[in-house]
Amino acid sequence: MNEPTSGARILPRVLGAIILASAALATPQLAAAQAWPNRPITLIAPNPAGGGFDTVARVLADRMRPLLGQAVIVENRTGAGTRVGTQAAAKAAPDGYTLMIGALSNMALNPGLYANLPYDPIKDFRLVGIAVTWSYTLVARKDLPQNSLKEVIAFAKANPDKLTYASAGNGSGQHVAMAATEKLSGVKLTHVPYRGAQDAYQDILGGRVDLFFDISSTAKAQVEGGLVKALAVSSKERQPFHPDVPSVYETGAPLDMESWFGLFAAAGTPEPILEKLRAAMAEVMASRDVQELFAKTGGVVSKLSSAQAEEKVRSDIERWTRLLQEIGLKGE
Repeated sequence: MNEPTSGARILPRVLGAIILASAALATPQLAAAQAWPNRPITLIAPNPAGGGFDTVARVLADRMRPLLGQAVIVENRTGAGTRVGTQAAAKAAPDGYTLMIGALSNMALNPGLYANLPYDPIKDFRLVGIAVTWSYTLVARKDLPQNSLKEVIAFAKANPDKLTYASAGNGSGQHVAMAATEKLSGVKLTHVPYRGAQDAYQDILGGRVDLFFDISSTAKAQVEGGLVKALAVSSKERQPFHPDVPSVYETGAPLDMESWFGLFAAAGTPEPILEKLRAAMAEVMASRDVQELFAKTGGVVSKLSSAQAEEKVRSDIERWTRLLQEIGLKGE
């Protein structure tokens, strides 16, 4: 019988060494994933307190804490229209100890607004899940002479740039909603950016700015309190929480915009950690009190699977990048 060649004898040894080396590298990662979490978790909300990012972050943080056995600490990392906080989350160690609330604005709108975005929403993140969706509600200062969006459009066409509108910052969802309505309606308004929704409301309530297209979760309380008046919603259909308010679509401007908010981790986060996060998030979102809490603010809890949610994020990035290019809107 012929002896095996030297190459044939060496090959099994090389393969065995590769397998052992791979196992040695994987063992620490697997052990870390199994021990996770053994210290507090930071949850970045890339906008100031009081808006949709912050609301979702605090609901998830409070209710995931007992399920994970560790504190989940909300950090409002603000600046540059959500880009500062989102970039920080993208560059965080992929160990499950830094998470982020991602939404339509920072994950799907920013790629179409900024040519040199300091993060890639697909390559730099892993989606845990989408929690809730909201429409935007166009509100006006309560003493604005115009009482409907149609009246606002008619006045704006006759008086270009005279009406002002607030946003939570350049490139924010509030900015895009109003700028898209402005462009699709063929009018010119004056944009006044703020560092968050609360700052914008101070000037709306003080009568120093005319309009604000805010996420419905925070706008609803202001409308119901009689502090502002609702003129329209951004979704194609009217919203159940104020059915008498028409959609922008009904005015003839083809806007169809709803914001989703979800939980994201850095790309490279081990799959066992993502599975633990998904299980905890699913349990939180299935609870009746959370569903009722979001319903009171006009939110609809997402029922999308992980695969469906990932597809929605991808399709929204493609759709809004194309639409923003057609509208010609760029972030500053």
